[in-house]
Amino acid sequence: MGAPEGSTNRMQTVIFACVHNAGRSQMAAALFNRCADPGQARAFSAGTQPAEHVHPEVVAVMREVGVDLSTVQPTRLTDELAGGAQLLVTMGCGESCPLVPGVRREDWNLPDPKAQPIEPVRALRDEIRRRVERLIAAEGWQRRA
Repeated sequence: MGAPEGSTNRMQTVIFACVHNAGRSQMAAALFNRCADPGQARAFSAGTQPAEHVHPEVVAVMREVGVDLSTVQPTRLTDELAGGAQLLVTMGCGESCPLVPGVRREDWNLPDPKAQPIEPVRALRDEIRRRVERLIAAEGWQRRA
């Protein structure tokens, strides 16, 4: 939950994680950081078995909404990274999803965009954006005007 009005806010960290950190988690973190108040919350994305690069179809659909992921490198989910988080959002990776003791977890059961046609990847991006916006609103992390 977001801190009450007038209280001292501590920066909240959200990790969006999947196995390869090359699609869903990259889109979620980028959209989160674009929409959330940077003084209240930030997001990172990571994976348990990072790929060599972000999927090209993900780069393409994110470019359509003004987000450039072409130079982003998939990252390994380390204990150090996980230890600083208050929330871990996994992306429907089943048994392969990471578990981080002591960190609140949500699972967004979403399909892997790897090697999918552009239209389903666009639809996935839009679904991730809706979920990110709901999360930000529920926690009170919206950007202030």
